[in-house]
Amino acid sequence: MSTAPDSGTRTGAPETVEVTEKKMGKLASASILATALEWFDFLIYSTASALVFGTVFFPTLGGSGGTIASFGTLAVGFLARPLGGIIAGSLGDKYGRKGPLVASMIVMGLATFSIGLLPGYDTIGIWAPILLIVARLVQGLGVGAQWGGATLLLTEHSPVKRRGFYGSLVQLGTVAGIVIGNAFFLAILLFVDDQAFAAWGWRVPFLSGLLLVAVGIYVQLKIEETPVFKTMQAKAAAKTADVEIPKVPLALAVRKYWKQILQAAGAFFVVNGTFYIMISGMLSYGTANLGLSQTTMIVVVVIAVLTQMVTIPFFGALSDRHGRRKIFLVGAALMGVYAFPFFWLVDTGNPVVVGLAIIIGLTLHATMFGPQAAMFAEMFPADVRYSGASLGFQLASVFAGGLAPMVMVWLIATTGTSLSVSVYILAMAIITFVAVFTIRERFQADLHETSDEVAKREAAEAVAGTAVTGRAATGTTAQEAATNA
Repeated sequence: MSTAPDSGTRTGAPETVEVTEKKMGKLASASILATALEWFDFLIYSTASALVFGTVFFPTLGGSGGTIASFGTLAVGFLARPLGGIIAGSLGDKYGRKGPLVASMIVMGLATFSIGLLPGYDTIGIWAPILLIVARLVQGLGVGAQWGGATLLLTEHSPVKRRGFYGSLVQLGTVAGIVIGNAFFLAILLFVDDQAFAAWGWRVPFLSGLLLVAVGIYVQLKIEETPVFKTMQAKAAAKTADVEIPKVPLALAVRKYWKQILQAAGAFFVVNGTFYIMISGMLSYGTANLGLSQTTMIVVVVIAVLTQMVTIPFFGALSDRHGRRKIFLVGAALMGVYAFPFFWLVDTGNPVVVGLAIIIGLTLHATMFGPQAAMFAEMFPADVRYSGASLGFQLASVFAGGLAPMVMVWLIATTGTSLSVSVYILAMAIITFVAVFTIRERFQADLHETSDEVAKREAAEAVAGTAVTGRAATGTTAQEAATNA
């Protein structure tokens, strides 16, 4: 059964591409699986940071010091993500979307597997945290390369009127990875005691990283390159409309689309920051500050995150009807307001109320996370889309996502109150609201246009607009102008 075409009429573009539901189902399944395993690998690290890495790799620091150091190594992975995005973006815009995606999965799988084999501080001393940091840096490179590839794999294949929904499925893979990772840890905690968990139990999820290597090979063999990149290649080969694939896509993206890159980074600020506060920071806060058990907190977080399996595609689909920007702005505003009630509920220490607080928070998060993939894809032309979208996404991950749990622990340790974290969330929400407010809505834009084509179209539109304004000022209608001519 065929769906609507990928986009409307495109000047100078090949004929419209029809995408079957069966093909989109295959692409969506591959993208969700690849993203789920990639983020499973990346995010089991955040769970282990909250529960065990402080004692295994930083035992001499003790207490909150070990936790902060553990979350510090978590942040290291986020520091490497922009570099991964830069490398993959440059390759993806020049040679195709699929290759960097496959490479990212293989790199991530091997790095995760190696963490599962690392000896602790008691065995090799200072080399233990050093090797942990190195492995985390490699993880960061892998996940930094992955998001852009997985996002464009779906958004550049999807029918234009369902782009928000299909784009949200990439985000759904992230959530699935978290659920699988936490469920993995929960199952281990249920069957081994705390001593066995600290000794070897935490390693089991990391050793499963080799599964991602197998999925990468599958994607390489079975998934096609996106129609958008094929169109760009065909135009460049035929010299259609003087289109060329840029030699250095990143340089072009930064030079011509720096504003959009900063807007994308700002848009992702509160999305990423609150996400890690709620799925990782809460694990540490619940056990250290509320007196709840590790098992209880993991169950609470898993149940809360599971609700996003519904809310993320819902808001993605909703953006196909009402536009990305409007829904995003509502989500950012509500998240800023909710920052204070969130901790009022969490600080009751009641597991049910804590779970409700996180569910509400993650629902507000989904109003932004759902439409995000489509919005980012629509912000950039085809020849710099991988570079621009990846760089914006990964820059925010450094300053918001990676640092958020560490900042949360530090704020509470310094101020002695969760109110400081609420203020931190509010500040991130303001940054996101301002960034999204300044974004030019390009709802259901033609993703096949390159930067040169966009420039020519906008110049033609500007000339046409000036001509219309001039005729209106002189009182000359189009018909009169034609008659006079």
